[in-house]
Amino acid sequence: MLSDPIADMLTRIRNATRSYKESVDVPASKFKEELAKLLVKEGFIAASERVSEEGKFDVLRLTLKYGHKREQVIKHIERISRPGRRAYASVENLPRVQKGLGLAVVSTSKGLMADRDARKAGVGGEVICVLW
Repeated sequence: MLSDPIADMLTRIRNATRSYKESVDVPASKFKEELAKLLVKEGFIAASERVSEEGKFDVLRLTLKYGHKREQVIKHIERISRPGRRAYASVENLPRVQKGLGLAVVSTSKGLMADRDARKAGVGGEVICVLW
């Protein structure tokens, strides 16, 4: 039993990119699927699809993305809000990651958003993770 499935997903992505894997499988959930869609939209991973096999649980297959000379697109990925210590931020206190070059994923009342989209919408929320 995992106590933090989001941290598990981020760790799987981190480990797969460091070993230059083409894709990584993650146990599926609606929240993880939305997080994967946001990472695809922001250009950190190439694609995500939900795969179901007969008699097994669904998985998300994330296709990872690398640069021109196999440099990692995701150089750093870190969980901020944890089950033991939740991290909430108002719209004024949303983090700016790498002076706007990185991404902070924020869970708002309007769904998962990038930090800059949350600022434009004028909403704060739970800061899930940061990456650059």
